[in-house]
Amino acid sequence: EASDPKEDGTTVCVQQGVPWLQDCVLSLSPCSDLLVIAREHKAAFLSAKWQTDDSGREEMTLAVSWSGTLSSEEGSSTGRPDWTCIVVGFSSGYVRFYTENGVLLLAQLLNEDPVLRLKCRTYEIPRHPGVTEQHEELSILYPTALVTIDGFSLFQSLRACRNQVARAAAAGSDVVQPPPLAYKKWGLQDMDIIVDHSSVGIMTLNVFDQMKNASILGGFHASVKGSPPAMSQYMTVGGGPFTGFYYAVEGSSQPLLSHVALAVASKLTSALFSAASGWLGWKNKNEEEPGQKQKPKVEPATPLPVRFGLPDSRRHGESICLSPCNTMAGVTDDFGRVTLLDVARGIAIRMWKGYRDAQLGWVQVSEARGEREIATSPSMPRRHAQFLVIYAPRRGILEVWGTQHGPRVGAFTVGKHCRLLYPGYRLMGVNSVTSQGWHLHTQQVCLFDPTTGVLRSITIPFHLALSDKKSERAKDMHLLKRLTLLMTRNSALKHLGFFRQALESMLTSKNAPVACMTNVTRALLASLKEQDPEAVDESLLQLCSSQLRLLQLYTDVQLLHTPDSSPTETESLSVAGIEEDLARVGPILQRYAELNSRPSVSFAQDPGGPLPVRAFLSQLVFEGGELRVVRGPDTDWTHLGSFLFWGCLSGQSPLERVCETLQQSGISPQQLLSLLLTVWLNREKEILKRADAIRNLHTLLNTLSSMKGALDESWDVQCISPWWQQVRNACVQSESAGAALLAGLVAHRAAKSSITSLAESKLSQVRMGHFQADWEFVSLELEQWVVCVRQLEDVLALQTLLSLPPPQGSPGGAVPRCSVKSLLESGRGGVADSVAKLIFRQDAAPEMLQDIVQRRVAEQNSEEPVEELLQLAEAEKDGIQRLEGNYGRFPHSLAPDVLWAHCCWEYVVQWNKDPEASTPTKPHITKNVGKAPKDRLCRRDVGMGDAAMTSFLGSCVQLLQTLMEADSGVEEVSVPELCMEEVWGSAEGLASIAELALQQKAVHYPLVQHHCLLASLLHAAMSFSLRLKPLSLFDSKGKNAFFRDLTSIQLLPSGDVDPNLVAIRQEVRLISHSLLFKNKQDSGSAKTGGQVDWLAVCMELASLLQVSADILRRHLVWELYNQGLDLRAEEVMLEVEDKDVLGSQLLVLTGQRLAFSLLHSQTQTKATMELLARLPPTLCTWLKAMDPSELQCPSVSLQQSSRLVCRVIEMLPENHAQYSIALHLLEAVDSLQEHK
Repeated sequence: EASDPKEDGTTVCVQQGVPWLQDCVLSLSPCSDLLVIAREHKAAFLSAKWQTDDSGREEMTLAVSWSGTLSSEEGSSTGRPDWTCIVVGFSSGYVRFYTENGVLLLAQLLNEDPVLRLKCRTYEIPRHPGVTEQHEELSILYPTALVTIDGFSLFQSLRACRNQVARAAAAGSDVVQPPPLAYKKWGLQDMDIIVDHSSVGIMTLNVFDQMKNASILGGFHASVKGSPPAMSQYMTVGGGPFTGFYYAVEGSSQPLLSHVALAVASKLTSALFSAASGWLGWKNKNEEEPGQKQKPKVEPATPLPVRFGLPDSRRHGESICLSPCNTMAGVTDDFGRVTLLDVARGIAIRMWKGYRDAQLGWVQVSEARGEREIATSPSMPRRHAQFLVIYAPRRGILEVWGTQHGPRVGAFTVGKHCRLLYPGYRLMGVNSVTSQGWHLHTQQVCLFDPTTGVLRSITIPFHLALSDKKSERAKDMHLLKRLTLLMTRNSALKHLGFFRQALESMLTSKNAPVACMTNVTRALLASLKEQDPEAVDESLLQLCSSQLRLLQLYTDVQLLHTPDSSPTETESLSVAGIEEDLARVGPILQRYAELNSRPSVSFAQDPGGPLPVRAFLSQLVFEGGELRVVRGPDTDWTHLGSFLFWGCLSGQSPLERVCETLQQSGISPQQLLSLLLTVWLNREKEILKRADAIRNLHTLLNTLSSMKGALDESWDVQCISPWWQQVRNACVQSESAGAALLAGLVAHRAAKSSITSLAESKLSQVRMGHFQADWEFVSLELEQWVVCVRQLEDVLALQTLLSLPPPQGSPGGAVPRCSVKSLLESGRGGVADSVAKLIFRQDAAPEMLQDIVQRRVAEQNSEEPVEELLQLAEAEKDGIQRLEGNYGRFPHSLAPDVLWAHCCWEYVVQWNKDPEASTPTKPHITKNVGKAPKDRLCRRDVGMGDAAMTSFLGSCVQLLQTLMEADSGVEEVSVPELCMEEVWGSAEGLASIAELALQQKAVHYPLVQHHCLLASLLHAAMSFSLRLKPLSLFDSKGKNAFFRDLTSIQLLPSGDVDPNLVAIRQEVRLISHSLLFKNKQDSGSAKTGGQVDWLAVCMELASLLQVSADILRRHLVWELYNQGLDLRAEEVMLEVEDKDVLGSQLLVLTGQRLAFSLLHSQTQTKATMELLARLPPTLCTWLKAMDPSELQCPSVSLQQSSRLVCRVIEMLPENHAQYSIALHLLEAVDSLQEHK
């Protein structure tokens, strides 16, 4: 058994999601009765045991028989193993042999390198007379050496060791140390890396090949021996070359063992072992010499050069698997290829690609023994077929291929973490003499799934190798031979216990016809009745009788559903009262059918077509003499219901005869009703296309209701009927809104008719003299139906709205489904929540939604009919306006405030699915950066881009302002009252968003205002890319109050002016500067940044930051003049209080304009130079000191500059120090205008 646990205790990390067994070494015995699992220096042995599961079925289970720390097969005369020996190779080079109980039998150090692979070759009966007989052998691969141990000597030694251990355990004495084993050690040369090997066995070349090899190796003068020598062939895989072929001539290397131990290994028997143990050197532990405790000597290897190989410098082999007949081998490599090699010729004959990390195994199938007996030539030997099994873990598929050039005969989808277990050998201890009459156990290929613990064996029929996979002739001929052989033998079941198994196997067969099942069951029943009653198993007799009745029922129903061309009686197409109901719900039902008629995906595995007889028999059982339907999966239940009732619903089968047959079968009416409703509700698309389905359903309901046991005879009309309650439960739980409503309408009419007839029969028993007037019957049952039908109509209207297709370009998805039960369990906000999700999917504009709400509010007193659900149905893009019709059905659930609340919450939920962002993160970014962060920084720290950040901050400002407005007006508005529609008053579940909102505490207005100030600053900084540190504008109290619960009371900044007021003013001036620049780009508009009135925002921020509004206005006037917007500046100038300071500021700006015209203009004229020379020296010096580069718009008209100088003179008092300069400026501007 190939195992490789590590002695050094190396820990192997297991990848997440991969079963831990992937890191273990697994090995399975050829008889599949022992599984070894090893990892590091731990091992567990699992033995096969029979056990009975919960259903009473016996199955084989591998249970742990031994496990612990680690300090081949042998046969008996029956062909089964007497005991199993486990061979374990260690990383230290040791090879140890254990029993099934973990007892160490033998240990020997063969090489000082880690053991790579352990492989065993057992005896094979020669298939042809000329085939060389192969002997048993154990081969051990090291990185640079190959050790082989003769199987016969190993078999004798292990048996002797086991007997000695057993006697020592019985006598309580110590176990003596056995002598070493005889082995051959080859030093494999001329290969860079060797990872796996196969020992092909002894081969003899023919004369031609012998002469060819001699001439190639020895040249022209090479000598050739008379007889070809026998050679042992070894194949290796690895790298440099990819595959190597080694040939060791027999007799070139002697076994490495002393003459005494060699005699022991070859001639020792159990009796001699006991008598001569001391003479052989197997001393007790107490008698061991000190030198024996030293590390044993490792014998050198005999060099063995590679004869030839398959060179491929880039390809590295990973494993090799030899076929059972030693003629072919499969090799896997790191390129994901599987190569099939011809062992004798040493060439590649086939290659598969796309099998990375593949695992290989071989299955050899023999032709059945009986087939040769009836063949034309009885002396022809049995034929054998070989199949290559490939497991691709990357793809999770197991494939079976015919060799050498056969097709793929099978493919199975399995897990991606399975292990393919292929021992590659049989029982050990067999030779040509002892194998006579043995039935050698076939080599099995098993697939082990570590996730489920299931071990599956692979069985392949022989006929798959006879011809191409698409040829059915070979398969039919093979099956015909087997059938002929079976019929020629006089074989019959004798034991009654096997009759049941045979009958159950036939009844569960997938391909057996129902007529064949009926005839066989009837014949078996007749045979049992003819036997002695005391000798017949009563349970088998009942099984035959019950199964025969079920088969007859299946046949009768199948015949009734067969299309019949005979004329049938025409029935009335109308159902009393149903026309009015259909006229009421007809338009919405038609629109619902159109929206749900789109094609859907179906799979070949989906149940379709007629119900197989085995599925019918598996769902019906007889218990206590009564026939009962076993409720299985929904698909099976629907399939059974379709088999029984679909022909009736579609009008293809006679309703009365079908119901009569089902009534005679003994199935309870309740189960028949459940099957009928299941097929009606699950085949909604087909139901809505058939006009006569409603009439057929009404007939079936009336027929089932009239069956015995359906309606209780003692039922009071003033009580709820369990029969009709079953119908209501099915309708309210179904998500097929259209079919559920139709079933509810039909059942309502059927129940009303039944209740009316029952009440009239009871009334007729009373004296007619006491009742002269007409009476209208009122019952609790009918009231339940009225509520149920109204609920079903509401659900249909809502489901039609939810079925609207999404807009073009939006991601698709499954249509949300709703039912009466789901709406009742979703609480008071279920309807609004569903509509809010629809509004988000439809990407509806808030303006359109507001228009619908306003129209509904204006028509509160009008009751809209159901037909208004179809408004604008022809325009698919305006399908969201269908919401207007739902207000008539859900006036309270879709109230404007409730709908707005759920829509807002849905948008928040959808926004939250993106990378999360929060308001507290933004100030910390700007605090560290000192300016509006770039897109990369926003995405790294917040999870959204700078554009999304700006929009988000604007929304935060609006939300905080809304909270302040709501808090300021809370005393003026009464608390809204949340109501529900009468039919939905029993809704239970989570509280709606509106209810949760009303339960919230009131916010603390100053704290909300404090946060709104911060949000406004952040919004302005992001909108205009300001260099702003928002938290620096607040003192320690203000900073500590941020990001607290808005309902809490925090310590906020007082009204005292902070010393940092100068810095705050500077920041506000920066805001104004950017604002004016933005206004200039907006071509005269006072609102920028998404319709935000930033002028009003700046004034409000100045008030909150305790900045003088007059300072802000003066700075704003200066900025407007600086941008050349003189008219707008004059408007703001009227609100400025300190005119003197403003005049001084504007005087400098006027000087900059005049200096640009006189000194820095590119078009200076002679008149301009003369004017400059005539100016007073004081003014000329003052103008030269001006810097026009600070002007954002220096090129303004002289009329604007003259008007500005006049304004400055008006604002400056006559005693002002710069009043004279202003007068000189006015003269200069006027003179310049004259020269222009």
